[in-house]
Amino acid sequence: MAQFYLVRHGQASFGSDNYDQLSPLGHQQARWLGEYFADRDMQFDGLITGDLVRHQETGAGICDGLGVQLPAEIHTGLNEFDFHSIVHAWLAQNPEDKAPEDSAHASAFYKALKAAMRAWRNDELGGDLPESWADFSDRVAAARDHIQQHYSDKDKVVIVSSGGAMGMFMKHALNTADDTVVELNLQIRNTSVIHGFFNRKAVRVASFNNVPHLDRADRFDAITYF
Repeated sequence: MAQFYLVRHGQASFGSDNYDQLSPLGHQQARWLGEYFADRDMQFDGLITGDLVRHQETGAGICDGLGVQLPAEIHTGLNEFDFHSIVHAWLAQNPEDKAPEDSAHASAFYKALKAAMRAWRNDELGGDLPESWADFSDRVAAARDHIQQHYSDKDKVVIVSSGGAMGMFMKHALNTADDTVVELNLQIRNTSVIHGFFNRKAVRVASFNNVPHLDRADRFDAITYF
């Protein structure tokens, strides 16, 4: 079976005017991951990413660390759901949960995000949402199917995505409940890796949320969630 290394993007710019760009630490996290792969002489046949800037920057950082330029493909099914719209819809119905979107209030924001995702999943959010929970589930499944059909003859591929889409990928791979997506979305660390195996018929998960490139005393502060 082929192997996949599904990577969450590096630390983005939470609390800034443009979340969709890596912070200086996010760029460093991506390069460190590429260097970790290179130190183990791991070679990859391709790089598949969403089309978000933070995905592209993370893929470029991994390639920098690897010292190679991998054949790349963009698949928008790997993009994150529009969490700003989901949270804003939730806060419109529950204004008492509102908290500033900055690093000092990150825990309050993520509490609102968790509640918003559960309401979204249950079709309890009003307003003009960019996609339904079912649409989000279907497009991530389609991205997974695409990778299975087009890369199963390869040895190893790197995939870059976001926490919510990775949680949905895990839900499909494990054939588990929607609550899995909500819970995993808030646990997946920046540039963490889901490792597994796949062919045209099946996907098998071997490990989850690994950050071996950050697992050393001088990089513990570089382990981030947002």
